[in-house]
Amino acid sequence: MKEIEYIFENKPINRIITKPKVEDKIDLLEKLKTKIQNIDNCELKSQAKKLVFGDGNPNSELMIVGEGPGEKEDQMGKPFVGDAGTLLNKMLKAIDIEREKIYITNVVNFRPPNNRKPEPAEITRYSEFLKTHVSIINPKILVLMGSTAMESLFGSKIKISKERGIWKELIVNNKKYLVMITFHPAYLLRQPDQKRYSWADLKEIRKKIDSLQLNI
Repeated sequence: MKEIEYIFENKPINRIITKPKVEDKIDLLEKLKTKIQNIDNCELKSQAKKLVFGDGNPNSELMIVGEGPGEKEDQMGKPFVGDAGTLLNKMLKAIDIEREKIYITNVVNFRPPNNRKPEPAEITRYSEFLKTHVSIINPKILVLMGSTAMESLFGSKIKISKERGIWKELIVNNKKYLVMITFHPAYLLRQPDQKRYSWADLKEIRKKIDSLQLNI
């Protein structure tokens, strides 16, 4: 009869099989996308062609939030592909960021009729989806472009002209995020004289990326 060899270790045996702490991001994003697609009684959804969810690298440490889809975005189902998207690409390139390396979404995921600004009730309703979106991407830096993005996470009592260019902390689902508020590219196309302020904001973003040694 063969003797049984016993191996003794000081470390306790882990008898509990633990579930992975974080579900696969792609899976979580798909679940969120489905949830938004199934939204009821929404004027935005009823008049839009496509759901515009997100674009870029979901593992990025930099996340940008815009306002909502325009006509081209509604046609293609992708954020920032119109004139504002072209300007955004140039803005990112100016601080040595490739668009493909970051993650981009909007406050509302369906095009507002006639490209109107989302209404306060719509911003509030979609802000819950946005908070989940931010939690899933979990960026080191969150850039909010335009007053709608600012209002969705900070409320409507503050003005973008006073709040832009200043680093802020925001708590979303019990986690703290570093936030920069800046002008939306569509606004800059209408008010090109404001581009100097956006350039100052972009330089601050680049400086923060470098100081945190982020891989962007």
